[in-house]
Amino acid sequence: MFEGVQAWPDARWAYRPDDPSGGSFGEYGFPALPRLLSDAITTPVESVGLPVPWYAVYGNYDTLLLGTFGLSSQLHSLAVGSEKSYTLQATATSALAGYASTASPLQRMIDALGVQTGTRPGFRRVTADPQRYLFQQREFMAEHFNTTDAPGPIGHGFTQHNLESGETWWSTDMTPHVRAFGLDTCNAVAGADGAVPEDQFDWLREQLALAQTQKKLVLILTHHNSLTLENRAQRPGVNKKLYGAEEFVDLLLEYPVVIGWLNGHTHQNQILAHRGGDRGFWEITTASCIDFPQQQQTVEIVDNRDGTLSLFTTVLDHASPITPGPSGGYLDLASQSRELAANDWAENPLMRRGSALDRNTELLLPAPFDMQAITDGSLERQHLDEHARLLSYQQRAPR
Repeated sequence: MFEGVQAWPDARWAYRPDDPSGGSFGEYGFPALPRLLSDAITTPVESVGLPVPWYAVYGNYDTLLLGTFGLSSQLHSLAVGSEKSYTLQATATSALAGYASTASPLQRMIDALGVQTGTRPGFRRVTADPQRYLFQQREFMAEHFNTTDAPGPIGHGFTQHNLESGETWWSTDMTPHVRAFGLDTCNAVAGADGAVPEDQFDWLREQLALAQTQKKLVLILTHHNSLTLENRAQRPGVNKKLYGAEEFVDLLLEYPVVIGWLNGHTHQNQILAHRGGDRGFWEITTASCIDFPQQQQTVEIVDNRDGTLSLFTTVLDHASPITPGPSGGYLDLASQSRELAANDWAENPLMRRGSALDRNTELLLPAPFDMQAITDGSLERQHLDEHARLLSYQQRAPR
């Protein structure tokens, strides 16, 4: 039996597919899908996976409860225990009580009694399950090593150094000519928005100087964008410098090899130009997979052979039918997800698509160095290697 807010009448705010009546979604006309929750716990969905190398950076939902609250010992216990909250107020109260109880024996006793008796408002009894354990940062990174080398890469950006040091940022050469830097812009104290910690900021400055010397085109990868990089919350007694968007953009503008900053967080397609003097770069924010338009985005780098580069951006929809079918397979689930997201009345789904200038575009910028050293022959060899890797993956993938 499914145990969660999607099955409980008390959670009027949630979409309850078994019977949406008596709640906001039912009143709006969302359909009854009686098998959805039972299938979710009895029928595995086999992911076809990505046929190309992919990389990961930390997002606030990887680091914080609900993307907002720091993970205390109380919240870790709540995750695996025999109670589950079904209101935001109950979750927030539990999170804030966790902060308070670190200094209050009385609060700890009250929390313990509430858990034992099951009388806390906004909570229901569920089956305890140790598999609901919340990852610590090192464990989160370690899971990215539980993968195959094709298409890979092992670690998906994270390295053995990350596991040993606890550092959550990395660099990699995606191609012989393009270097990517994956940063952790999350504020693990509290709040959904982020900032750039001083240690990452200083590390990135050194690495950008090296990339400039080596003539590598640079892409910056973060979760947060320039509109959400101002969260300077810190724990009491901690004095750690956190850089905001203006300082971060100024750093990137110092190095002409930085041509693009790819990010997300705001769940919408948006492209911004950052310029300083005769140099600059493009910031490309892509919509989320969870809500409409549920799109991904490709970025192609083209040398125009005239002293300029072009970044071509193309948004992609998922390859699923417009109308969901009855199979319950992953393509029908994708169709169902997109249909429900498009009918979200709480926000205007069309706003997240961005304007025509935020989707399929050609973005021009001056070449940061003489590109003649990157020959057509070297690019052809790179494309052949990538094509061979894709064919090899497809041959080995289950049908």
